[in-house]
Amino acid sequence: MPDPGAGYQYPSAEVSWLKRDVLLFAASIGCTADELHFLYELNPDFAVFPTYPIILPFKKTTQEVIDFYAAQESNPIPGVPKLDARRVVDGQRKMEFLKPLPPTSEGKTFELRSKVIGVYDKGKPGTVVETEQTIVDKSTGEVYSRAVGQGFFVGQGGWGGPKGPATQSYPPPQGREKSPDVTHVNQLTPESALLYRLNGDYNPLHATPEPGVKMGFGGAIMHGLYSWNSAAHALLKELGGSDPANIKEFQARFASPVKPGDKLITEAWRTGEKDKDGWEEIRFICRVEGGKVCLSNGRALMKCSPPVGKSKL
Repeated sequence: MPDPGAGYQYPSAEVSWLKRDVLLFAASIGCTADELHFLYELNPDFAVFPTYPIILPFKKTTQEVIDFYAAQESNPIPGVPKLDARRVVDGQRKMEFLKPLPPTSEGKTFELRSKVIGVYDKGKPGTVVETEQTIVDKSTGEVYSRAVGQGFFVGQGGWGGPKGPATQSYPPPQGREKSPDVTHVNQLTPESALLYRLNGDYNPLHATPEPGVKMGFGGAIMHGLYSWNSAAHALLKELGGSDPANIKEFQARFASPVKPGDKLITEAWRTGEKDKDGWEEIRFICRVEGGKVCLSNGRALMKCSPPVGKSKL
């Protein structure tokens, strides 16, 4: 008997974006003035930051604020109990960058194609819904990005579903935990989540204290995907020369919440392990200064290059 929900295909949905959208995204995740190719549309190397597709399942085609809860509840999964989108947080995300997005979708039709990989009952803590999402050029069938993510529905387990497979771990290299190759610091402000949400992820959990109080967080928290995207920026800037062509895969597990105003510290290690095409495995963590690790199990495949403005010597 197949696992409940596994293989379920959500209806395809059109997605679109403007140059303004990708500029906002880059600014909201911490890109800086020495990376104008992400922040200025007339730069000769103007490019979409590689992780931008992660926001399109939330944004779809709209330029307006949406009802987050209504959008999340519009497509229930057959064979799975109804899950409350008011109590969901991110579990883990992995993205493969297969083809760079154009700076605007104008002139093309792109689709979001999503399917359920599995729905896992974790008992009293909650239920995990694992999905695969691809961004596809409808006319050619070309896949631009592929993301696998887990949504954790807090306190909504115990319905008798499968426990799910164990996930592979990618800790910092043994013996080098205290000596990362690069460290990147990102100081958040009380308004960081309010800026990031304008990309299309309008979950009230990140704007007003009431949902976070009900979920035990004590108030509003940052989007998990903010930390995820800002860590991707940290790696690309510090190890990839801010060149979007220098990252192939990126993933991390959401380990603990981040509050607006926290200072995020991303620590990364080069492993020296490369595939036949020269992509090197990078391990990383992200932690709150003076607090817990917020992103664990961090792994990326990159081609390393000096940071912008620094010599290769």
